[in-house]
Amino acid sequence: MTTWDMRPAELADVEAIAELRAEVMRPDLERLGRFDEHRVRQRLRDSFSPRHTSVIVADGAFAGCVTLRPAEDGRWLEHFYLAPGNQGRGLGSAVLRTLLKRTDADGTLVRLNVLQGSAARRLYERHGFTVEAQDPIDIYMLRRPAPVGRGSGTGSGTGLGAGSRQ
Repeated sequence: MTTWDMRPAELADVEAIAELRAEVMRPDLERLGRFDEHRVRQRLRDSFSPRHTSVIVADGAFAGCVTLRPAEDGRWLEHFYLAPGNQGRGLGSAVLRTLLKRTDADGTLVRLNVLQGSAARRLYERHGFTVEAQDPIDIYMLRRPAPVGRGSGTGSGTGLGAGSRQ
């Protein structure tokens, strides 16, 4: 695995993140018949919250992003994307473990949604997420906080994709 860090997102990051989202989500969205070249980017632009988003930097370069947005009963994990060259090397698991240690320490429930058939589902299941509901497009998952000190799962990263629908 490479060396990595997270930094707070800035408004200037929105276009790079929108492009990454389009690239990463395209195969699953095409499989589901939902890919739209414009809409996939615009949905990110419309919901982008630099305040709650982190940019993932690996070996000094932009590698991805993740949003952990406050919700009424916990947090929503959204826009968790890794550039294809950084997938499958443990980076996704490392980032997710870091985020879940924080939410566990706060006793916070975490929700996300992932596209039906996405390989990302396995990553989330390895880290304690369970299916809460699903529809023909999305699977809604939930993770209750682990007791502090118990950890948040193991495994290596795969392709990501939290925050689905175009």
